[in-house]
Amino acid sequence: MSAQPDHAPVTTYAPAPGAPAELLAQLRADKRASTWVPAFQREWTAALEESRSTFSLAALYEVIQEWQGRIASAPAVDAFVASGYDDSEFIDMAELRGRRR
Repeated sequence: MSAQPDHAPVTTYAPAPGAPAELLAQLRADKRASTWVPAFQREWTAALEESRSTFSLAALYEVIQEWQGRIASAPAVDAFVASGYDDSEFIDMAELRGRRR
């Protein structure tokens, strides 16, 4: 018999206890802080509320993981934008899906 309830999702990622504070410090130090910090705080607050109602840390872990990914990929995005690569021929898949309906 497992010690985990059947209905509890198994979390594969568990951040360090100080991860949210470290992440917020990184966001505040970034040039996008004026938009990123409020967005992170909104998502974190929503995840906290979900966590309180579900007794699961999964939403909190997900917010941390997503924002760590955004911070990690920001230099590549900046380099792409700075390269002047012409992406004007980009196909918006959402727009295409809307046309087919």
